[in-house]
Formats: sequence, structure tokens, C-alpha cells
Amino acid sequence: MSLENAGITSTEPLDPSQAKWVRLNLVHYTDPRNKQRSWEYASRTTRPKNSGIDGIGIVAILTGPKSPSNPSDSADTEAPRILLQKQFRPPVNKVCIEVPAGLVDEGETGAQAAVRELKEETGYVGTVDEETPIMFNDPGFCNTNLTMVHVNVDLDNEENRQPKPELEENEFIECFTVELDKLYAECRRLETEGYAIDARVGTLAEGIEIARRWKVR
Repeated sequence: MSLENAGITSTEPLDPSQAKWVRLNLVHYTDPRNKQRSWEYASRTTRPKNSGIDGIGIVAILTGPKSPSNPSDSADTEAPRILLQKQFRPPVNKVCIEVPAGLVDEGETGAQAAVRELKEETGYVGTVDEETPIMFNDPGFCNTNLTMVHVNVDLDNEENRQPKPELEENEFIECFTVELDKLYAECRRLETEGYAIDARVGTLAEGIEIARRWKVR
């Protein structure tokens, strides 16, 4: 199996009545000058009724000794490193560099979803350190939102020595790690190789770079 084998074979319009995951909406609203306007936007059909969020992104930081039997911990360092993924995404027809992420199930908190998704997608077991305020991915286009959940992954934990993902049949994910200090440069390098950089990864990398340049603590 190789992610490089994946690619779009055809594209066609989709009848909205046949859409399983996405819904198009037309909203009418009053602007700041009391003028009536309308706006088209997309929304997910999967948000649980009692949840304020669609999903979560996971900032998983690995600490501890490297294990020769764990190829997903690929960074050449034992300094704190972030866990990333490569996954083909049909809407952009590219392999994307992403953080682990997923949708929230009914009755689940963001923190609970993060621990579950991390185990399923990467095999790692972690503890939640922090959950961010709710973030909106692209509010001019859709109302999709998420929180970013910070998770500590202790490689001294025996469960994390040889992590085994529990992927679904239609999931094809490759995990790797990057030293935090090198994340911005690595995003630049990966883009030149043809990968698409997910906004969550790029924004995190840019924040680290801004903090470094301006000596923000």
C-alpha cells in the first residue's frame, strides 16, 4: 500500500438529497445597516444533538525514549515532538499533513473524543492536558467547528512502545513525528514535495515560528 497511489478518477455534481455528510443552507439575515441579505453556507449533518462542536483536532506531544520497534516515532530526537499524519484527501486531490482528528460521538466530550480518536488512528494512549476554546474552520463558508485538545503521550508507558492503530476499512493513515522546533521548516519542506498542509498544522507551526522570532514566552 502507498498513499501515492491515491488520486481522483472523476468528479460530478451531487444531488443535495443524496448527500450523506454535508448539507447546503440558505440563511437570511439583517446586516449592520438593517438591510436584509442572504448567505449560502455548508454544515455537517453529523454533529450530535447535545454537542456544541463537530469534532476535535489533537495536538499530541510525544516525550520519552525512542523505541527501535516504533517506526511512527520517526523524528531523529528524543526532544518533545509532535505526532502528525499523512492522509489522502479527495477534495484537494493531495496527501495532506494533518494532526490526528475526528468527529465527536453522541454523549462524548471533546477530551473523551480526543483520547478515543488518538488510540484508533495512531495506537497511542495519552492524557489530556488542555482543550482550547471552540474554533471555526472557515466561517465564511461553513459553520463547522472544533476544539484542539492537547494530549501528552508518555513513551515510558508500555502501551506506547509498539502502538497499533485501529483503522477503519476506508482509512489509510501514516503517522510520523517532527521535533517542535523544526515544525515550521518541515512544513515548508513537505509543501515543496507536493503535500498539502492542513491549516491546523500550518497555524501551529506559524505560531511556534512567531514566538521564536519575537521571543514570546
